[in-house]
Amino acid sequence: MTITAGTVQKPQTEGGEQPRQPAVTPPGGGSPGPRQREGARTGDPGPGLRLRQQAVAARAALRRRFWATVPARLRLLRAATALLATALAALLLLAGLAATGTWDGVADRDAPRTTSAADLNLALNDMDAQAANILLSSGDAGKGRLTTPYDKAVGFYGTARREIGHDLRTLAVAAQGDRADEKTVENLTDDFAEYQELIGRTLANDGRTGGKASALVDYRRATDLLQGRLLPASRTLVSSNDNAFDAEYNAARSTLAAQLAAAVALGILLLAGLVALQWYLACRFRRILNPGVLAATVCTLLAVILGAQMLSASAEDLRGARRDAFDSVVALSRARAIAYDANADESRYLLDPQRRDQYADSFLAKSQKLYGIQGATLSTYDSGLATTWRVYESDHHDLRFTGEFRRELDNITFPGERSAAEKTVETYAVYQRDDRRIRALVAAGEEREATEFCMGWEPGTSNAHFGAWMAALDKVTDINRAHFTASVQAGRSAVSGLLPWAAGLLLAAMLLTVLGLRPRLAEFR
Repeated sequence: MTITAGTVQKPQTEGGEQPRQPAVTPPGGGSPGPRQREGARTGDPGPGLRLRQQAVAARAALRRRFWATVPARLRLLRAATALLATALAALLLLAGLAATGTWDGVADRDAPRTTSAADLNLALNDMDAQAANILLSSGDAGKGRLTTPYDKAVGFYGTARREIGHDLRTLAVAAQGDRADEKTVENLTDDFAEYQELIGRTLANDGRTGGKASALVDYRRATDLLQGRLLPASRTLVSSNDNAFDAEYNAARSTLAAQLAAAVALGILLLAGLVALQWYLACRFRRILNPGVLAATVCTLLAVILGAQMLSASAEDLRGARRDAFDSVVALSRARAIAYDANADESRYLLDPQRRDQYADSFLAKSQKLYGIQGATLSTYDSGLATTWRVYESDHHDLRFTGEFRRELDNITFPGERSAAEKTVETYAVYQRDDRRIRALVAAGEEREATEFCMGWEPGTSNAHFGAWMAALDKVTDINRAHFTASVQAGRSAVSGLLPWAAGLLLAAMLLTVLGLRPRLAEFR
């Protein structure tokens, strides 16, 4: 008798699997064949298939939770806008803190240490010049003394010495962490101590009757030390500190540019997200505008504008402080130090007949650093200055002269600066003509008259004209210093004035977005 399996199927179990059919024993009680055993295993999926099924189920659950339904989409868009607003607020906050740190560094570290190095260079020149003036005007142990020039020289000498001590202390603090600058300041301090000892011995010998010759020997050693070691080291500090300031400036400008680009990009993404949210609400709920989201969009737009304005204003104020103002301050500070050194060369020229050619060449070299005229000598310098200056007055782009004055004249930025700078050159030309008169008097054998004209303070004398030149130079410097200070204040004000508003508007945008979506989400509860 033949036995066959039934054709009626039983319902599936809860797990979705077919219930297993009872095994059919073939005739004769034998075991099922190979085909029947394979068929019995087809209802059991493998481990890989089960994992894939679980992953598909998980993705479907996530999709239902975060995107497939209207509430899920609204929550996702709300989270995206909140995340972008938070990122933009954090970026602006960090940028504002960095900008504040930059302004603190510029005002309290970079600029002061550069000007201190320039002031040190000036004070060293002034101290040596006044030492020469003391020797020139003191007479023989007071006999034949030029009272007014001597008293003024003694006073200026003491002031310069105190200024050098102050500048060395300031530069020692500023150099901490920079081994090269630390070593330079240490050497300067040691050399200045040796210089003071030599000058002290010079003045002591000059106070003795017939001690002028010994004083001159000591003064030569002192001024050689000044020219050979002290002044080069001080100029190195000026360049080192100015270069450090320039590097900080370039880095800060690059950072501000990158932060501005990032802030604008985040702002555009945030605005795009809010517009997309507004569009979705209009399409899904058949409303034209959502007031909360609209207000959030306006707040975001204002925050982006204020944040971008803060960063761009900081960059512009930084450029104004460094390039427009401080570049001129450095050039004018160098010019002032060179001027004092040149003025000292005149006193040295009168004091030391054996070195007159050396000091005449030195005076010309310093004049060329201030107002360079190619191929000029002391005898042709005045005419060359007059010619090139007339050409400049008719064409400010004419390049027939160089030097520190040229640097300033090529960087005219502020009201009143050009007229003040031109006045400086005009008073400089008067001082240069005085120098030729001094040399002419010496050549004529009238050294006493040359000394009195060189060191006198009465109107029309060389020192009076030198004072007028320095006053004109200081006026230009003060204009640039004032604008440097104003740029620093404006940069700080841009951060303190705009950053709180931008951050507050972004916070308001997040809250308005939440409030605007709350009624729509409530409809699905």
